[in-house]
Amino acid sequence: MAYAEVLTTDAALAGRQRQRATRSWWLLLSPSLLLMAAFFLLPLVFVVWLTATDGAGFLGNIGWYLSDPVQRAVLVRTFTAAGLVTLSCAVVGYGYAYLMASASPRARMVLTIIVLMPFWTSLMVRTFAWVILLQDNGLVNNALAAAGLGRWSLIRTTAGVVIGMAQILLPLMVMPIYATMTRIDRGLLSASATLGARPATTFLRIWLPLSLPGVGAGSLLVFISSLGFYVTPALLGSPDSSLISQQIFAQVSGLLEWGRGGAMGLSLLVITGALLAAAAGTLAAWRSVRRSRGLS
Repeated sequence: MAYAEVLTTDAALAGRQRQRATRSWWLLLSPSLLLMAAFFLLPLVFVVWLTATDGAGFLGNIGWYLSDPVQRAVLVRTFTAAGLVTLSCAVVGYGYAYLMASASPRARMVLTIIVLMPFWTSLMVRTFAWVILLQDNGLVNNALAAAGLGRWSLIRTTAGVVIGMAQILLPLMVMPIYATMTRIDRGLLSASATLGARPATTFLRIWLPLSLPGVGAGSLLVFISSLGFYVTPALLGSPDSSLISQQIFAQVSGLLEWGRGGAMGLSLLVITGALLAAAAGTLAAWRSVRRSRGLS
């Protein structure tokens, strides 16, 4: 009987400790939740309210946006540009992160400073620098002409926008990949070489799969950030290569169509969320298949 009472007392104490731990976690999370509510949820509610009350109403504004061929083309161009920026950052950032992970501590410090240096410079200054570099007689075109590749139309084009955005967002790709690479057990590489695997095989079968989580995290950061860029596309692009952020600005600031601007923003949010959900579902299915085959 005494033993049962002790078990009951211990269970009650454990329950109270769990309750206190839960309250402590909620107290720790409350500042972040309040910030999220103030800076994300409330503006989102305000945008929904504007979409529903301004102009043709919620369905009318959404219908206008989805039925306008020009706006649909801008939406496709926005996602295409974001995809190209993400791909460019992944190709360049992976090699740079690999160099950082393989370098000596002193060289790694220098490489880290170089990749983080853009954060210390104003976005406007960097974009105007690209305006000068990408001109028809700029440094980039002069280098291409000297190499025998001719001169390219880089300013006021989607290509120029992608180049400028990729340079600005590259650190968001490099740092997650580098953080993942530093956690890879180098003993696996040594074991692979001991078993007779070639360096290319070791890279493709061991290093690359283990570093893919960093590539995924960096790609997510770059892709989402690319969708909302305004300054760089406005300065490096043209009206024919405008992105959705410029169209939203034109509707809200130029035409005072707050409802249409809200509809464009909400459509972008929903489409982006659907794409991310599809990507997450595909990744989960791929991991499930790997586990079922004993490859996890």
